[in-house]
Amino acid sequence: MESSNPSHHRSFAIPVGLAAGVAVVLAIGGFLVVRAESRVNKVALAAAPKSVTAVAARGTLYRETQTYVGTLRPWVEASVGPQFISAFIDTVLVRPGAAVKRGDVLATLDCRNESASSLAVAAEARAVEARQKAMADESARLQTLLDGGFVSPNEAEQKAAQTDAEQAQLGAERAKLAVTGLSVSDCVLRAPFDGEVAVRSMDPGAFVRPGMAIVSIVDRTTVRMTFDVPEIAFVAVAPKAHVSIHALATDRSIDGFIARRSPAADPDTRTIHVEVDLDNGRRELAVNTTGEVRIEVGAPKPATAVPLGAASISGTKGTLFVVEHGVAKKRTYASLGEDATTLYLEPALAGGTLVVTEGRALLADGDPVTAQVSPSDPALTSAASAAPPAASPHAAEETQ
Repeated sequence: MESSNPSHHRSFAIPVGLAAGVAVVLAIGGFLVVRAESRVNKVALAAAPKSVTAVAARGTLYRETQTYVGTLRPWVEASVGPQFISAFIDTVLVRPGAAVKRGDVLATLDCRNESASSLAVAAEARAVEARQKAMADESARLQTLLDGGFVSPNEAEQKAAQTDAEQAQLGAERAKLAVTGLSVSDCVLRAPFDGEVAVRSMDPGAFVRPGMAIVSIVDRTTVRMTFDVPEIAFVAVAPKAHVSIHALATDRSIDGFIARRSPAADPDTRTIHVEVDLDNGRRELAVNTTGEVRIEVGAPKPATAVPLGAASISGTKGTLFVVEHGVAKKRTYASLGEDATTLYLEPALAGGTLVVTEGRALLADGDPVTAQVSPSDPALTSAASAAPPAASPHAAEETQ
């Protein structure tokens, strides 16, 4: 009976184990190769549909709009300062934003010199008045003596002439007193109307001359939107024409009507001055700020509205990409006009047509696309459901 040899069994197991290990390595390698090959794109990138964002064009009516830039002006505005005298400022009682009533004191000037001059003139006037009264009484007495022959006619006439001269001197002194009174009253600056302080130009201690402003007052209960238009727009800005005004300072839009229009153009600029009155009882509008005026002219006409960023505009033409059966088509239409966000094209572009808004810079005419419709407008979803979906070899893979 032959006995088993352990060394023989061990020598046989080694090659079997090696072969098994090689087979496992080859199997794993093959699996990895197959897996890698399965993820390789076999379709050319140029032929793959491009992902874009689209919206549905909207049929609407378009009316030509003209836009002008103007200024929101206060109804009344005044710069308050001295008119007759030069002096140092004593006090300034208001600051910007303060509400004032007509007659309120705004500032005072150091007018000691003017006050003293006024007192001197007043005293001189009283002295002249006393002399004139005395001479008038004396002239009257001489007239009674003249009738009795006690004085000569020449003496009586001279006294009457002196009385008239003193009367004239008295009138001159009273006129001088009125002038100095104006100077004294000019030392107290008062509000000329109800309003608000807009600007404080000077402080106490400053030296001011006639014509220099210390404070500025505005009345903005009613605001005037003022702007100028070319002479060819004379008919479009007729009184009572409707306008839309956008105040840049408050980012607020207001509807109004043209209140007045200049009957003549400026000879230098050939522009017509126009004003619109706006109620500002709540003081919500800031004055001396910029506003944009929009005026609709002409009759409404059919148009198709698309986002302004969806088209390239050249002259009076707009070029864009539309999505038809999963393919991007380059189309050019006549442009009727535009506003801040919307382009209005001729109605040859049908309403509901999908228009590419994002991704159009990488498109060429005839490229296959997958359009993702913008959810901002519910009408776009229904327009997108009518368009047949395009198959993409990477769609399932991208979803995973």
